[in-house]
Amino acid sequence: MRCEIVGVGTELLLGQIVNTNAAWIGQRLADVGWDCLRHTAVGDNQARITEVLRGALGRAEAVIVTGGLGPTQDDVTREAIAALAGVPLVRQPELEAWLRERFARMGIARMAEMNLRQADVPEGARYIDNSRGTAPGLIVEVDGKPVYAVPGVPREMEGMVERVVLPDLAARAGEGRAIVSRVLRTAGVGESRLAERLTPLWDAAGGGQVTLAYLASAGEVRVRLTAVGATREEALAEIAPVEAKIREELGEVVYSIDDETLEAAVGRLLRDRDRTLATAESLTGGLLGGRVTTVAGSSDYYLGGVVAYATEAKAALLGVGEDLLAADGPVSEPVAAAMAEGARRAFGADLGLATTGVAGPAEQGGRRVGTLCLAAADAAGTATSTLRAPGDRAQVRAWAVTVALDLLRRRLEGVA
Repeated sequence: MRCEIVGVGTELLLGQIVNTNAAWIGQRLADVGWDCLRHTAVGDNQARITEVLRGALGRAEAVIVTGGLGPTQDDVTREAIAALAGVPLVRQPELEAWLRERFARMGIARMAEMNLRQADVPEGARYIDNSRGTAPGLIVEVDGKPVYAVPGVPREMEGMVERVVLPDLAARAGEGRAIVSRVLRTAGVGESRLAERLTPLWDAAGGGQVTLAYLASAGEVRVRLTAVGATREEALAEIAPVEAKIREELGEVVYSIDDETLEAAVGRLLRDRDRTLATAESLTGGLLGGRVTTVAGSSDYYLGGVVAYATEAKAALLGVGEDLLAADGPVSEPVAAAMAEGARRAFGADLGLATTGVAGPAEQGGRRVGTLCLAAADAAGTATSTLRAPGDRAQVRAWAVTVALDLLRRRLEGVA
């Protein structure tokens, strides 16, 4: 069973908004046995939306449309779907009453009359209640195929898709088909080097009904294994032996699976070991501490950080010796180690994690752009690392955060 996703909104085409809705929906379609065939973005133009939907229905058995269900004149998804189905829009009295009640509950004495456009539904369509907003969703059958229209606001879209769209699609798919992916998360090894290690294994053993894909980001690569089975359990059973071989080949490079991020994995290790963390940052300028604290509950283990960007600040705030700074330079493993120990001492933490390096655009003290020096210190000693990160200034800084977290993860696991 194939489904296409259509994002409506000129802002998507202008790059003012990234279509995260399509990624979120695509991940969940597989859970109910549907292949995501294509993502399309189209502007706020009724004729073009109708044209895109007609093409999508020609290729797929279902279409999910996000956006264009608001009350303003540029919200024309309802009209486009009605034109596609060849039916008029009909105002639903119960939706009109619901809208008025909804605005009253929000304390708005007078609802703008244009909001009543949201009570207009293509004739014969079903509507989906919106518990998180004011734009009802729609289910319209066109030549026996469903078109689902949901709001573009992610929170509203997610509620409708989880509650109504996915169960409806699952019922249409019937029993006997599940598409399942297992994601092995790795850090510190580039995509090409990772593929170089796994390709001989893959060619020799083969994946059977399992497919392999690489999803790269700064300092990390996700290895995705996907299989189709009659049930989720059957698909996972297909994946299991392939996953085992990859884990054996990559070893400690794999830090987690599926949805657990690197910062969440580090947080889990710190919490499990009852350890606390402090950070010292130079080139990352607070990005490391920011990423650590994206994890809910990080206050259980993260005590704080020092951003010592200037060389003088490393000495004044972290106690890095001026003779050390003069002898080795601020971008060096000895300085990174002293920064990590300084952070640990300043906050009374069990571990200190430090980043220094050259983000660019110019060399620094003879160190090339992309040079990273990292350190993780604890009571037993200090682990340090020097490596080169690719890309521009932003990418170098992103790489530094990732490989620093991975160094900490390895230290906690006793392999660094």
